Amino acid sequence: MTELVGDVPDLWTVLRRYTAARVGLGRAGDGVPTGRLLEFEIAHAQARDAVHTPVDFAPIRAQLGGLDTIEVRSAAADRATYLRRPDLGRRLDPESDTLPVSGELDRYDAAFVIADGLSARAVHDHAAEMLRAVLARLDGWRIAPVVLATQARVALGDEIGHRLGAALVVVLIGERPGLSAADSLGIYLTAAPKVGRGDHERNCISNVHPPGGLSYALAAEKLSHLMTEARRLGITGVGLKDDLPTLPQQ
Repeated sequence: MTELVGDVPDLWTVLRRYTAARVGLGRAGDGVPTGRLLEFEIAHAQARDAVHTPVDFAPIRAQLGGLDTIEVRSAAADRATYLRRPDLGRRLDPESDTLPVSGELDRYDAAFVIADGLSARAVHDHAAEMLRAVLARLDGWRIAPVVLATQARVALGDEIGHRLGAALVVVLIGERPGLSAADSLGIYLTAAPKVGRGDHERNCISNVHPPGGLSYALAAEKLSHLMTEARRLGITGVGLKDDLPTLPQQ
């Protein structure tokens, strides 16, 4: 039922049912109402916490149910450096590099990297379940050990995938938090990973954070389809289109 303001329907209330954006905040004198201001300050604090909270991979390993894992970190020595120097987050730290050196191309069909990115909360809340959802759709694929990466940017997956000898690399990473979602997970798919790949060579599925964002089932369906087509065509990025019909949220 539409709420009324006097005898007029409150259309802002209707709109808020369909968006997390801050619309129709109202006014108290020259400012916004106290309640709306407090909501904003809470959201801002949650976004800051998401960026600065360190990732804890122990519970994620437990949620992965015995899958082999390898932990690495980028060349960014700490969080402050990571935020100031995105370039260091794109390369492995040579002093903590525990990845095998593979001279065998296409040793694996795919490698998965779980990376903290800009929201450890997103990784804590969604990465393991998202990974399980897509692995269930990849029957018969040769999957590398799952790599858990700290202080990582998306492009770190290129070096990791190349080192593992994977035909495809999939990076599950905490997205930059906003004032409507601090726990959004992004997924990036790159074929023939190697250092120097550009963003135009990747496919991205973003906004994975049920129940407010994309569901695990829908994201897994999209990702498994893109991975299948990427393996068939040997490409990702602008040349690979998500041609699945629109699917209902699950």
